[in-house]
Amino acid sequence: MQLEKFRNIGIIAHIDAGKTTTTERILYYTGLTHKMGETHEGSSVMDFLSYEKERGITVASAATTCNWKGNNINIIDTPGHVDFTAEVERSLRILDGVVVIFCSKGGVEPQSETVWRQADKYRVPRIAYINKMDAVGADFFRVTDQIKNRLGANPLVTTLPVIENDDDFVGIIDLIKMKYYTFSGKLGNEVIEMDIPEKYLAETEKWRQLMIESLAETDEKLLDMYFNNEVISEELLVEAIRVNTLGGHIVPVLCGSSYRNIGVQLLLDSIVHYLPSPLDGEPTLASVPGTDETVEIVPDAKAPFSALVFKIVSDRHVGKLAFARVYSGSVKAGSYVINSTKGKKERVGRLVKMHANHREEVNQVFAGDIVAFIGLKDISTGDTICSEGNSLLLESIVFPEPVIQIAIEPKTQNDQSKLGEALARLAAEDPTFKVTYNQDTGQTLISGMGELHLEIVAERLAKEFHVDFNIGQPQVAYKETITKAAEQVTRYVKQTGGKGQFAHIVLRLEPNENGFEFVSKIVGGAIPREYIPAIEAGIKQSLEEGVLKGYPVVNVKATLLDGSFHEVDSSEMAFRTAAMISTKDCLKKAAPKLLEPVMKLEITSPEEFTGNIINNISNMRGKLESMELENNTQIIRGSVPLVELFGYSTTLRSLTQGRAGFSMEFSHYEQASIAS
Repeated sequence: MQLEKFRNIGIIAHIDAGKTTTTERILYYTGLTHKMGETHEGSSVMDFLSYEKERGITVASAATTCNWKGNNINIIDTPGHVDFTAEVERSLRILDGVVVIFCSKGGVEPQSETVWRQADKYRVPRIAYINKMDAVGADFFRVTDQIKNRLGANPLVTTLPVIENDDDFVGIIDLIKMKYYTFSGKLGNEVIEMDIPEKYLAETEKWRQLMIESLAETDEKLLDMYFNNEVISEELLVEAIRVNTLGGHIVPVLCGSSYRNIGVQLLLDSIVHYLPSPLDGEPTLASVPGTDETVEIVPDAKAPFSALVFKIVSDRHVGKLAFARVYSGSVKAGSYVINSTKGKKERVGRLVKMHANHREEVNQVFAGDIVAFIGLKDISTGDTICSEGNSLLLESIVFPEPVIQIAIEPKTQNDQSKLGEALARLAAEDPTFKVTYNQDTGQTLISGMGELHLEIVAERLAKEFHVDFNIGQPQVAYKETITKAAEQVTRYVKQTGGKGQFAHIVLRLEPNENGFEFVSKIVGGAIPREYIPAIEAGIKQSLEEGVLKGYPVVNVKATLLDGSFHEVDSSEMAFRTAAMISTKDCLKKAAPKLLEPVMKLEITSPEEFTGNIINNISNMRGKLESMELENNTQIIRGSVPLVELFGYSTTLRSLTQGRAGFSMEFSHYEQASIAS
């Protein structure tokens, strides 16, 4: 199939906006499934994991492929819960376009803002789909205004909901075709096109004029036709919307009710018409390892092969499945590739295209494909794989740091090795799940993005890996940093008979906003080049436990200034040990401080409880950021240290007689104002 007929898209939204329900309808109408799955019944195709079926939520992004009117659509359905934001991040990195789903009642909710910002970060063109138009209190135009005012977008209304008897959503008016659509048959698969009823014509003409005016602002040809009162064809409008969507100037807005089977076919048409193929959009850039050179990746099946791994899944039968987006060229099962991130040659065992949890084995994949590689041994999320002789590095994926941790221990000796192996596999799959071992307490700590995240991990350990374990109470994942520069001279000398150990280094540590950075200023062979990586490794190992409370140390630049070596007694181990000692001593001099995670908090409450809530935010060392009144409901936004928010649902219930709700997401780390 030609690349212009490909669409690699994601479906993103706040939890419960109807992402998976919409995807299930897409699979049904495109003929991929013959039965419509439902999340509330636990029968959805895309939520196939046991813990997803039980909770009725998406936890892991699921991939599938379908065909609509001769176009190949690769779809990734992502989680809406803030604890699984990494799944959205990794998906957006490799997708060409997204459908953002909004609830017609909830509108722009906290996680809607988060996923929108993530899409902004990767400059992904998008369509907005306002779902649940059948719900009591649905308000299409209020949500459209929120998309403009809260998200800073330029929404372009392309369809209008037809609601009769105040709350009966019966059909949709298409402003481009100027037709009225209803959806009948058992499952809405009969799309009936008819002329727009006269009673809706005036309102329809008004919104069509607004749509054309908005498009004419960036399209001179349309502007001339508009001023000359010329007839603007459907083809011309579709092309103008497509160009402006790809350029990020507008966001087409559609309406529907996926659960009631209304409007999904029009959404599919819009995906094909307005979202980019792999040939559209900004060029993909890659760097040449070991140089400052940047090259442009051509999305061509005849070009050299390159792909980015965006997800790792462990499978008990086949080992690791490495999900990747192929950016250029092609690769066959059984061929060799280079992991240019790790500098290793690997053999591709098998290639599979995924349909949720079902696999379709293929012999060859091409530019534009999203595929799972089986047989790559040393592979991680964010790695670039290339054909031999074409070593390139695609931009990797940056994930947020975990903010919450729990101590875990096996119940029996038999569970010890099973637990270690299971945790290693889970950490390989999920970049926001970390496993650390505290040397002082002997505890194993698991860290994640929230309580639900770690709850799912615990469930998987028990059900999937059959491990018996004890688990502690959630704790805040603090970090440490330094606030001033410091230098340390360290001589490590050990003589125990026979060959001794010798290493001499001069180290400087200083604050660094961009994470960890290591610089060597060794010249003239004062320290042989082969020992430098050992010094860097020693510094990194030492930074895993700070000098204040033993928390990881972040945002440090380490500079190796000078040193010396002994022809006989120096070794990698000696320099690594010297670096560890020097780092610890240097940290003590560099004014170390404790950092704590701060969460963004959004509370919706009846107006009369506003005072109670604001006072409570202040008492929790929080900062009030904004307040907004909508239909007698106060929306309060602020930021509060995570440690203050344990048990907040109980506190908020008592402050508001159970009439308020809240959501929170990680914002940043800042210096802790209390001893922890």
